[in-house]
Amino acid sequence: MSSEKITAEPRTEFGKGAARRIRREHKIPAVIYGHGSEATHVTLPGHETMMALRHHGQNALLELTIEGKTQLALTKQVQVDHIRRVIEHIDFVAVKAGEKVTVSVPVTTVGDAAADTIVTLERNEVAVEAEATHVPESLEVSVEGVVAGTIITAGEVTLPSGVTLVDDAEVQVVNVAAAPTAEQVEADLEAAEAEAGIVHEESDADAAEAAAEEAGDEAAASDAE
Repeated sequence: MSSEKITAEPRTEFGKGAARRIRREHKIPAVIYGHGSEATHVTLPGHETMMALRHHGQNALLELTIEGKTQLALTKQVQVDHIRRVIEHIDFVAVKAGEKVTVSVPVTTVGDAAADTIVTLERNEVAVEAEATHVPESLEVSVEGVVAGTIITAGEVTLPSGVTLVDDAEVQVVNVAAAPTAEQVEADLEAAEAEAGIVHEESDADAAEAAAEEAGDEAAASDAE
């Protein structure tokens, strides 16, 4: 995983008011936590940082230049305003090249499972240990041709060289199940509606059809007599 080079500014003002002023200037307040050292508060360029996170994912590694000094920083938490869709704050962890870190990496499925199956991702992320500069952006799990009833565990996920699993190897990550039939879907829907107390009013067409069937039954009974 390559790092993005970004120039950061030291931050000396704190609090909600200062953070709002920073955001109005289209910048992002952030903090870098070290290994037992004091946290470093910085301000980052908004657009440049947003593009770096979008490109490298939730574990983006940034090479921050702060007053002429360079610091590798691994993204740990990103606070986003989900209404305005802007980044409000970022937490980083200071790292060094070659240092091992534990991170949660997103899981994606690739390929098409066997016909009439449903693929469910039971875990969106898997915890692994990797060098800070070689954290995978995602882990792919192939479901090509996989038949119903197959469960893929964390221990069966293929990891890149140098990456080791931290999660329990028996944790279910992907579940391939048989797709329900139309009759099963309809029965489940009826059961759910009955449990919720939902009653459908009979339409005019259904009422007319029922009346016609009843009249036909009466006529057949009369003929039989």
